Amino acid sequence: MNNDKIVIKGAREHNLKNVNLTIPRDKLIVMTGLSGSGKSSLAFDTIYADGQRRYMESLSSYARQFLGQMEKPDVDDIQGLSPAISIDQKTTNRNPRSTVGTVTEIYDYLRLLYARIGVPHCPICGRVISQQTVDQMVDAILALPKGTKFQVLAPVVRGRKGTQQKELEAARRGGYARVRIDGNLYDLDEEISLEKNKKHTVEIVVDRLVINDTVQSRLADSLETAIALTGGLVTIDVNGGEEMQFSQSYACPDHGISIDELEPRMFSFNNPFGACERCTGLGTFMRVDPELIIPNKDLSIREGAIKASGWYYAEGSISEMYYKGLGKKYGFTLDTPIQEMSAEAVNAILYGTGGERIEMHRENEFGSGRYLNEFEGIVNNLERRFRETSSEWMKEEIATVMNGVECPDCHGKRLKPTSLAVTVGGVNISDLCEMSVRQELNFINDIQLTDQEHRIGDGILKEVRERLGFLQSVGLDYLTLARGASGLSGGESQRIRLATQIGSALTGVLYVLDEPSIGLHQRDNDKLIATLKRLRDLGNTLVVVEHDEDTMRQADYIVDIGPGAGVHGGEVVAEGSVEDICKAPRSITGAYLSGRKRIEVPATRRKGNGKKLRIVGAAENNLKNVNVDIPLGKMICVTGVSGSGKSSLINEIFYKALAMELNGAKRRPGKYKEIKGLENVDKVIGIDQAPIGRTPRSNPATYTGVFTDIRNVFAQTQDAKMRGYGPGRFSFNVKGGRCEACEGDGIVQIEMHFLPDIFVPCEVCKGARYNRETLEVKYKDKSIADVLDMTVEEACTFFANIPRIHRKLQTLLDVGLGYIKLGQSATTLSGGEAQRVKLALELAKRETGQTVYVLDEPSTGLHVADVHKLITVLDRLVDAGNTVVIIEHNLDIIKRADHIIDLGPEGGDEGGTIVATGTPEEVAKVPASYTGKYLGPILERDRVTE
Repeated sequence: MNNDKIVIKGAREHNLKNVNLTIPRDKLIVMTGLSGSGKSSLAFDTIYADGQRRYMESLSSYARQFLGQMEKPDVDDIQGLSPAISIDQKTTNRNPRSTVGTVTEIYDYLRLLYARIGVPHCPICGRVISQQTVDQMVDAILALPKGTKFQVLAPVVRGRKGTQQKELEAARRGGYARVRIDGNLYDLDEEISLEKNKKHTVEIVVDRLVINDTVQSRLADSLETAIALTGGLVTIDVNGGEEMQFSQSYACPDHGISIDELEPRMFSFNNPFGACERCTGLGTFMRVDPELIIPNKDLSIREGAIKASGWYYAEGSISEMYYKGLGKKYGFTLDTPIQEMSAEAVNAILYGTGGERIEMHRENEFGSGRYLNEFEGIVNNLERRFRETSSEWMKEEIATVMNGVECPDCHGKRLKPTSLAVTVGGVNISDLCEMSVRQELNFINDIQLTDQEHRIGDGILKEVRERLGFLQSVGLDYLTLARGASGLSGGESQRIRLATQIGSALTGVLYVLDEPSIGLHQRDNDKLIATLKRLRDLGNTLVVVEHDEDTMRQADYIVDIGPGAGVHGGEVVAEGSVEDICKAPRSITGAYLSGRKRIEVPATRRKGNGKKLRIVGAAENNLKNVNVDIPLGKMICVTGVSGSGKSSLINEIFYKALAMELNGAKRRPGKYKEIKGLENVDKVIGIDQAPIGRTPRSNPATYTGVFTDIRNVFAQTQDAKMRGYGPGRFSFNVKGGRCEACEGDGIVQIEMHFLPDIFVPCEVCKGARYNRETLEVKYKDKSIADVLDMTVEEACTFFANIPRIHRKLQTLLDVGLGYIKLGQSATTLSGGEAQRVKLALELAKRETGQTVYVLDEPSTGLHVADVHKLITVLDRLVDAGNTVVIIEHNLDIIKRADHIIDLGPEGGDEGGTIVATGTPEEVAKVPASYTGKYLGPILERDRVTE
């Protein structure tokens, strides 16, 4: 058997049509083809799934019970497989505690570095802290008032799991009588049983003393005894006063602040020993935001200025009674705009009267009354209700006016003051993590250390330097280690995992990657391809699902799956080198690579409607107080290298500000001064790649609303009328027509102990979702379940004579989704597919011609032929008079834009300015623009030739 090939025989997973394929090992292999053609089915669901399953089956049965059972993919045989590692985009971590530093494990090395060579300072005065002697401890304790009672405690166990019997037994043998465990005193004579899985603190009571003139020598002896037991730590429990902590290690003589022995957990914001006590290491709080309670200060209370649960204005309500009472005291009426009220009045409405009572009058049909009552304030009221309520609905309602605010204690740095007071090279660990990867590398290369510190720290610094270098090599040098993992794009998180894999330096592994070039500017693409080749040269096989032309041209071997999508795909159309693909007559990829087909540059650019929106003073994240014009009635591309500020400008400021002003959304935009020209647009619509639904019940038919029309058609049939069935009978979400055994899911979840839960088709309805009586109702010989099982293409023909349904299905067809099934679960759609379903929904609506559409990298996951379709769809939106704003790296879309806004010049701190604006031709002439540099040759190549 050949060891230099992977041989796949009879792959039939999803839409694959009995595929036989041989690919070389230890090479960079690109799998390409139209969206939905079966690339991922072959790469992930067949090759990766079988490689992982076989590796897991080689483990012991004990280990396997923790890993779960892997299903064998639908394939006859695969030979030459290695253990497989998948690096996809779906595994982005949404945990608020995860940061770039923790995900890449660089933060673990930094914690170790700070614990070993960090210099502690006093958090108050900033002086370097040295160790305390017994004499200094005695002097500090004798400074207490005479007659003060206190106990000398020796903390032998601090925050450690276990029953601690060994320590308690040692204390008994040492002749000690009492012990304090987790703050409670126990006699050592009694039996003490502690929970094994909880963390405990055990302190032996060494002595109990009173401050007087003769106590000094006994106190010194007791302190030495306690220090001997603990290795340097002493706690003084002052009766009726604050505890005192002493350490022979580190303490400030002026402020008496002691720092524990430096250890890595002191610098972890996920550990109580290091995390800020106020925010528990999150750095932020969820607080009610006054800006969201009163979004429009030009309105009065009667006009609905206050938008908060329980505080909307209504005649005769309790809220009206409070507002009138406050108005009487602070001099405003219900018709005074908030803008014209005094600062004192607005403060009272939001934060209350500070315990002062106000006079209120209540009138209803039973009579009237006069009350004197204090007012707690809307903000305080909402925060109290949020804390106390057990209703999830109420929490969600109040959460709409809440925002994350910086923790007042740690100011977003997540750690305790004592941890932040430790420095290496004059910088604390939080400030180091706030630097970009580029700046951190410079800092670590230029750090000044003593010989002793070099001996201890060089090994750690080498690891940190290497890992930061890997992040730089995949084009992520603009990120900071403190950046939350949940705020990363799919492409960024995938490249971080790629950098981590290079760090592990494994060989003989099969890596399967899902479009690693997503969100990457052309300038950084070369870095990424070099990284992939480096991974290959270590002796690994890389299977990359990719649409990027540069990656294809650099690959050792290309497999083109197609020719179409869905039922029209699932075959290997061409395989081999780039030249082989270009020559293959059935390969759509080859047609575009060879230049037989292309997306042409338009002969003229749209002039727009002459109006514009102007963003003034944008300063969110790294934006440098920029002013930007968005011309209306055009297709606008916002470009720039990764981290240059595109998302901050468009998603955080432009979209959120428009959504708040035009749609009444309750999402606070980023920092900016104002947006001018809002009277020229009537609504904003963001079309992102978030799933169209989070449950298997959501599908393209329900999302686009076409399912309601289809149910109405079935309800109009003769059969349905005879049986008295309405449209509700044909819904799988409500009782009546659905199969009750599976509650309309079509599948049943079976819980398996020690194994993953499995999903099996419902035995009663066989996956049809409906009961037998409902399925007997037919329209053109098809039941409702048959219709849900149709592809969009089939349904378009089937409902051709019903305009209302046909129009909605046609838009799904227009955006290139003819291959998906109407009833396909939303959870199985890719990000690109979900985005196109949303686009189809917008296209099906009647146009006002004054809408702004915001899209974030719509070309993600799209083959160049699908990008061609997408451009046609976007052109339709713009030709109707709307404005389309796109954040994009794909040059095929950028070259079709009417106007480009290019940010940069670099990412992170070196970005955030406007490098160039204008038509693609104008931007291509700007030497400072990286986008222009790559755009120029494309414009020349694809210009329409008369």
